[in-house]
Amino acid sequence: MHTTSQPDPVRLEIFKNLYQFIAEQMGIVLQNTAASVNIKERLDFSCAIFDDSGLLVANAPHIPVHLGSMSESVRSLINDKGDSIKPGNVYLSNNPYNGGTHLPDVTAITPVFLDNQLVSPKAPIFYVASRGHQADIGGITPGSMPPNSTNIEEEGILFDNFLLVAAGNILEISVKQHLSNHPYPVRNPNQNIADFKAQIAANERGVQELRRMVTQYGLQTVQNYMKFVQNNAEEAVRKAIDVLKDGSFIYEMDNGASIHVNVKINREERSAIIDFTGTSQQLNSNFNAPKAVTQAAVLYVFRTLVDDNIPLNAGCLKPLEIILPPDCMLNPTFPAAVVAGNVETSQTIVDALYGALGVMAASQGTMNNFTFGNDKYQYYETICGGSGAGVDFDGTDAVQTHMTNSRLTDPEVLETRYPVMVESFSLRPDSGGKGKFCGGNGVIRQIKFLEPMTANILSGNRAIAPFGLNSGKPGKVGRNYIQRRHGSEESLGSTATAKMQSGDVFIIETPGGGGFGRADSY
Repeated sequence: MHTTSQPDPVRLEIFKNLYQFIAEQMGIVLQNTAASVNIKERLDFSCAIFDDSGLLVANAPHIPVHLGSMSESVRSLINDKGDSIKPGNVYLSNNPYNGGTHLPDVTAITPVFLDNQLVSPKAPIFYVASRGHQADIGGITPGSMPPNSTNIEEEGILFDNFLLVAAGNILEISVKQHLSNHPYPVRNPNQNIADFKAQIAANERGVQELRRMVTQYGLQTVQNYMKFVQNNAEEAVRKAIDVLKDGSFIYEMDNGASIHVNVKINREERSAIIDFTGTSQQLNSNFNAPKAVTQAAVLYVFRTLVDDNIPLNAGCLKPLEIILPPDCMLNPTFPAAVVAGNVETSQTIVDALYGALGVMAASQGTMNNFTFGNDKYQYYETICGGSGAGVDFDGTDAVQTHMTNSRLTDPEVLETRYPVMVESFSLRPDSGGKGKFCGGNGVIRQIKFLEPMTANILSGNRAIAPFGLNSGKPGKVGRNYIQRRHGSEESLGSTATAKMQSGDVFIIETPGGGGFGRADSY
């Protein structure tokens, strides 16, 4: 019999993969059963499993900004509901002030109990969760990604550890009431309910697989190896920190706000302090990044510095101390607007950290969030661009960078489901920064509208170029504009709302990544 104080290396590898496999199984169920294009086609969702205290154990390789923040949502549920968490319950949460990212990202959390659990009082042995980006969750614009919101109410419906399923029964009436009882109610509640049911099903798959695992290996072994997997991730991050140097960086955004980061490496403890002191105060726009999003961005960067194949989990955070000044834009308080903080500011945090560590030039630094709709249709997509070059590699053309990992809807599906046409979608030549290693190119995307709708763009790096490093050149800034059906052209800023008429074309040119190193140095 093997000891429980030290992991068996072979078993560690088996369990590491088993935990990830369960999260991947959850994702397959969610994709197959979801109703919205957002989840089914664009794969804008994430699934993960957590230990009994709500700490992340393993995830599928889904959306980094979801995965690094979900643990805060699970722990909030444990702190909030405690002993009232019962078998057969499922909870909804999208609260940006306790683990949520922005309101469209709604998390379904299911506690896992053993069927024959004799522990008294009964307590969950694990938790599983799935986070899906809803096509619309209310708010002042269709698609719930308003460019100009100034408070959380304008961004849609807030769920705070809301009981979705009680003792196995979905509380559909109370959910529908919650979705409609709001100054800016949801536009398609049936689609929300359908996606919530898909998340319930995905979580149930996770519950079944974890129970099967416990039956096969025993609860003690499964829980021990959850700790071992987290400890292994912690050691992998400490190893990555060993080769890093102190550094600092200031990254200004198009809206004038700036992110200051100072990284201090402690050699003896093999740890790092990531200090955001000096960052802009909480903004009156929606570019505030919830604390959990800031943490997710830091977690992502340090995970990418690890060579080993480890699951992103709570162990990765142990060697890291994050200092966030109160009331700054990376640690906002209610009722701050946050919809762009999740998608845009998270990208800036990542680039600022890579800049401070000197390992990689800026990526496109934006998700290019494009939404359109009316009372009948609501659609959201993020658009790829160029990634930054690094110490020994070129950037990549036309790729979803860093905190996003979603797909674009296939043109056939988009044009079948919505009254729009993809006029063209092409690489944007020479938009990557030159250098010894060159940044990747952005893209040009043209969407023609076939009936009147409201369109919104929420983007960045339209005024400030993605930086190059070590004398590498910056990438080209992005551009948003409309070609009206009568031939006139209308330029738009980084964030804009526009009324589209039939025949109008919305054009988005995404930024390129920065270059690394002087072009003539060998």
